[in-house]
Amino acid sequence: MNKLPQITFYFWIMKICATTLGETAGDLLSQTINVGYAVSSIILIGFFAITVAYQLASKKYHPWLYWAVILSTSTAGTTMSDYMDRSLGLGYPKGSLILVTILLTIFSVWHFSGFSLSVRQIKTFKVELLYWTAILFSNTLGTALGDFLADSSGLGFAGGAVLIGGLLLLAVLATYFTKISRVFLFWVAFVLTRPFGATMGDFLVKSHEKGGLNFGTIGSSEILGTILVAFVIYSNLKAKETRFA
Repeated sequence: MNKLPQITFYFWIMKICATTLGETAGDLLSQTINVGYAVSSIILIGFFAITVAYQLASKKYHPWLYWAVILSTSTAGTTMSDYMDRSLGLGYPKGSLILVTILLTIFSVWHFSGFSLSVRQIKTFKVELLYWTAILFSNTLGTALGDFLADSSGLGFAGGAVLIGGLLLLAVLATYFTKISRVFLFWVAFVLTRPFGATMGDFLVKSHEKGGLNFGTIGSSEILGTILVAFVIYSNLKAKETRFA
């Protein structure tokens, strides 16, 4: 009853695209439309609750549904992080520390429940619920880390993206050339793709004066949405070919 996609090169491309879209779409709702971080978070958490409920109730892998949940965790994570760091005044370092603690607590509960953290072993309702909870908070954490790198570290949007991209490359190399746990490396890469998406999203959205490409939240979301939809269509076709082979 494994309802998750295979971990391939295309998976990581789609994950980065979805998390980057989550950054631009979250900012579109909270800032461009000016709904605000608190109300945006409530709306997007509701969207996450609906999509994850359908995902948990499904009996097989549906690409559209799976990536809708990933996208909902990314958008909700963006506004939740911004609400914590900006509206509540926690700041990026303190907000990141709180979210790291929450994420490690989730992984600890998962581990001490006696279940493997491998995504190949997510075959029960309880484990899948832990999986999606971990993803929600990993994407929230990633937003805070990405914003810290882009705004507070002095690296800027492009510099933050290069740094996270380098760490992702190290994780890939470690997968092929070391004996470090593949499960551990998967989750490291999974968490890192979110701040990479956050910095890339800011790089696409922000003005030229601020070091960005000035596509804006609407233009960036349209570009990323088109790319993600194209990959999901391809993934859906491949899933059907596998099913009927």
